[in-house]
Amino acid sequence: MRDAYHEELDSISEGLVDMARLVGSAIGRATTAILDADLKLAETVIEGDKKVDDLQHDLEARAIALLARQQPVATDLRIVVTSLRMSADLERSGDLAQHVAKLARLRFPERAVPQDLHATILEMGQLAQRLMAKAAEVIITKDVDLALQLEQDDDEMDLLHRTLFQHLMDDRWKHGIETAVDVTLLGRYYERYADHAVAVAKRVVYLVTGEHADELQPEIPSVTGVEGA
Repeated sequence: MRDAYHEELDSISEGLVDMARLVGSAIGRATTAILDADLKLAETVIEGDKKVDDLQHDLEARAIALLARQQPVATDLRIVVTSLRMSADLERSGDLAQHVAKLARLRFPERAVPQDLHATILEMGQLAQRLMAKAAEVIITKDVDLALQLEQDDDEMDLLHRTLFQHLMDDRWKHGIETAVDVTLLGRYYERYADHAVAVAKRVVYLVTGEHADELQPEIPSVTGVEGA
């Protein structure tokens, strides 16, 4: 009976990893769609979000059933409750990738991103994908140091977000109000996506240690190869 119980706990963790991998792929494909005005690719992201939603609903149902049947305590209770919260973060990440794809569809056949911001948006998309891949690794390994590093990695996304606003506020901006709104929304989508990846990692820290991530300090290099403070 206990073996089956722990198999159920493991399956919840595996479901979270599946969600993280799906939303990581989604943000990568959505970025390509928005930069290349690729309607077909955008549609795959939009339609694929249903699979993320279905995974979350299934995970929630299994977690709630486990709470009702087994009444877990201590670490096992933290696993179940924290997993429910992580699934919400991952589902929201999928929604944000879908928002990027929907903007690509809305502006098709035009490109929503002007050429002079192409590199910045590409970098934001690639960074978002790396952060989510790292969050998935944290779920698998339960590596607290790796989890803590994500918040420092997220500083790079915040810097890119500020770079977008500097372009928007520049007197030389010549792309009009509609494009300015699109770029503002895109920046927000990527910034929030990164925040959810960080939130997932922080929840793993709490799951493992029983302490909040803000009380601990990372000790490993960041995703960009720069040593942590």
